[in-house]
Amino acid sequence: MTIARSTRFLALGFLGSGLIHLVKPQVYEPIMPSWVPAHREVILGSGVAELALAAGLLAPPTRRLAGWGSVGLLLGVFPANVKMAADALGTDNTALKVGAIARLPGQWPMIKAALAATRRPA
Repeated sequence: MTIARSTRFLALGFLGSGLIHLVKPQVYEPIMPSWVPAHREVILGSGVAELALAAGLLAPPTRRLAGWGSVGLLLGVFPANVKMAADALGTDNTALKVGAIARLPGQWPMIKAALAATRRPA
């Protein structure tokens, strides 16, 4: 059975992001909303979740479940992306503003890929 390109890209993205979460968690600390407790632990936990989801997306028996988990994770981290965009708007850095704002609608293709993975035969 082949793995859809969108599923492979999503898994690769989770793999890269998950590794960064674990190796350099301080990268994500500034975008954590203040209402989220235990910032470092949440960052590390989301990194582990991303690695597990990446593996699950690539394995046919777990692809559907990992697809639903991916949807949940992407929705769960969306407030951090909103905070990053709001913080970027308060700077003079045009590139940061553009990148942070572009990231918001950029979540949709990833959610769409995760939803597609939920429909893949196992």
